Amino acid sequence: MTSVWESLTVDAQDPPRLARWWAEALGYQVVSEKPDEVEIRQSAERLPGIVFVPVTGAKETKNRLHLDLRPADREAEVERLVDMGARHVDVGQGDAGWTVLADPEGNEFCVLPQRD
Repeated sequence: MTSVWESLTVDAQDPPRLARWWAEALGYQVVSEKPDEVEIRQSAERLPGIVFVPVTGAKETKNRLHLDLRPADREAEVERLVDMGARHVDVGQGDAGWTVLADPEGNEFCVLPQRD
C-alpha cells in the first residue's frame, strides 16, 4: 500500500496574499479559501495542491524543503517573478546553473535552466 500526495503546506503570515502570489507565479487557481487555510491547485480536480496556513512569526532560517521551477526561459521567468515581488537570495549556491529566489514572505525556491 502507498500514499497519494495530497498537498504541500506552507506556513504564512498572510495566507491569502501568499497563496494568490504563488497561484499567479504557477498559473494555478485558488480552489478553497477558509479562515485557517487557502489552497491552490492547477485545477479544482487536480492534485497535489499547495495549502497556506497562518502562523504568527516570520520565517527565520533556510527552508528544509523548496520548490524547483523549470520554465522555458529561465532569465525571463526570473525577471517576471522578481517583478511580482520575489527577490534574489544566497543560500550558498555559488555559481550554480540555477537561480535562487525568495517569495514575498522569504520562502526560497529555485528557477532551473531548460533541460538539455
